[in-house]
Amino acid sequence: MPTSHSGSFSTDFMLFQLHLTDEEKLVKQSAREFVNKEVLPIIEKHAQDQTFPHDLISKMGSLGFFGPTLPEKYGCSNLSAISYGLLMYELERGDSGIRSVASVQSSLVMWPIFQYGNDRQKDYWLPLLASGEKVGCFGLTEADFGSNPSGMLTKAVKQSNGKWLINGTKMWITNGSISDVAVVWAQTEQGVRGFLVPTSTPGFKSVLMKGKWSLRASVTSELILEDVLVDEETSLLPEARGLKAPLSCLSQARYGIAWGALGAAEMCYETALDYALHRKQFDRPIAGFQLQQKKLTEMVTEITKGQLLALQLGKLKDSHKITPAQISMAKMNNVKVALDVCRSARTILGANGILDEYPVMRHMANLESVYTYEGTHDMHTLIVGEEITGISAFS
Repeated sequence: MPTSHSGSFSTDFMLFQLHLTDEEKLVKQSAREFVNKEVLPIIEKHAQDQTFPHDLISKMGSLGFFGPTLPEKYGCSNLSAISYGLLMYELERGDSGIRSVASVQSSLVMWPIFQYGNDRQKDYWLPLLASGEKVGCFGLTEADFGSNPSGMLTKAVKQSNGKWLINGTKMWITNGSISDVAVVWAQTEQGVRGFLVPTSTPGFKSVLMKGKWSLRASVTSELILEDVLVDEETSLLPEARGLKAPLSCLSQARYGIAWGALGAAEMCYETALDYALHRKQFDRPIAGFQLQQKKLTEMVTEITKGQLLALQLGKLKDSHKITPAQISMAKMNNVKVALDVCRSARTILGANGILDEYPVMRHMANLESVYTYEGTHDMHTLIVGEEITGISAFS
């Protein structure tokens, strides 16, 4: 029988957890306990106040939530891709902003350093980032260049003394104002290159973006680089050449989002199910009415399909057979599913669904951003479209 809604693996109608290793189950359970203890009691207030719970970073680092798939020599855990996905699932069950911190740190900062950096860069930065002692951000998107990053205006010019001079502006940067290092992508004479820029470097400035109705408990910033001078040996990622490098980083992050969005969906589904079982109208729980059962059935069915899609994606990733189009399909599908589940949950809660006593509106608002960032829903649709037709619709 499927695990009941009160079980530790609470939404597993098709028992996908039977395919998990003991280590993967432990990762999921540890992350769930962390979210229940450290995130859920405080996250609504942070979202209301538009503040980020900074103290969670060191706690997440101590639990090995940053760069968990990287080698142990850097203070990481060398876990499977499925373990990483489960971690993202549980963290987003708490809040998309909390998952974003771990996702950016792991997939968009640590992974490119590991994949494209030199030994000096890896040995210095990866242990500090793994522990949470240092925080990083990823500077690719610009005000006028999101879906088309090849048009970026940020430029890096090599100087006669071996240094690089960087000028440009980046927008919508998660962790930007709390970061110690930024992975900045810039146009050069050799094409797009990646640079590690300590945020203390003269000429580097971050500006916190306020007024968000989504991801309110997350730090989103603008990065401004004015005549920022960096050393080639410590800054330039030597193996990152061309736009393929930053796009490969995005594939890592999108993979995690495909899992993470389902965590938000699960939280909203469980909230709606519990509410429906206890809320009485016409002298009976509303869970007994056909329309509410239809909604709940559709919600858990879509979550289940998303879980199985994410699980297969993880197997492909662990076997090194994954493609960007497969990641696009999963990110596209699972974020939309999660958003639809949150909206259905809100209708079951009725007017109570808009209160911060329940997590539904917070998750729904967060997912509006997730639907757009790391590749918009429309762009991922076209990526899959090109894969199945062989015809690009981008231009």
